Amino acid sequence: MRQAGRLTQWKDDQEYGFITPNDGSSSVFVKLNAFSNPQRRPVRGDIVRYTVVFEGKDRARAEDVEVVVDSSPPDGATGKGPGILALAVFFVLFVANSVREGKVPAEVLGLYLMASSLAFVFYKRHRAMDINHQRRIPENTLHLWSLIGGWPGAALAEKLVHHKSRKRSFQIVYWITIVLNGIAFFWMLSPQGSAHLRSFLNGLGLR
Repeated sequence: MRQAGRLTQWKDDQEYGFITPNDGSSSVFVKLNAFSNPQRRPVRGDIVRYTVVFEGKDRARAEDVEVVVDSSPPDGATGKGPGILALAVFFVLFVANSVREGKVPAEVLGLYLMASSLAFVFYKRHRAMDINHQRRIPENTLHLWSLIGGWPGAALAEKLVHHKSRKRSFQIVYWITIVLNGIAFFWMLSPQGSAHLRSFLNGLGLR
């Protein structure tokens, strides 16, 4: 028999939570792989329909869970929506202008574009694996590509596929990678940083 309730607890990093039934009975345990229409990650407050199965004598869990009322905020309601994407576009344009003015080599812009493209692909692949309950790309890999210059592509992926945008622990590390990458870039604009960068590229035979 199908029941209705609200997802009142959800631990996204551990992929489980609890549903409080509408009839006031005891909460029901639920895991991510029990959701039948996982177009996005579950969010606390979602209204769901589900089937109860029992493990052992008393332990109940939900299966075949369907989200019928989406409680996730609309785009931009988290305060992060267009803001980070606008920052990413501005930063890439700033890098391009720095190349045009001769402040940094063109290889720097190439690195940002390549890393952003790969970060975008990895985010989309991570999302697809998440939906299909496959082994996912490690989050540290996503952060590594952001750190070396792919964070603008990651920002675009988060905006388009709505992935990782509400996981607080992930977002904290993501913003740290943005800050560290920004520090590295502005160091490259300094005379000392520019000299080291050009010497490094010369050593690689790229200049």
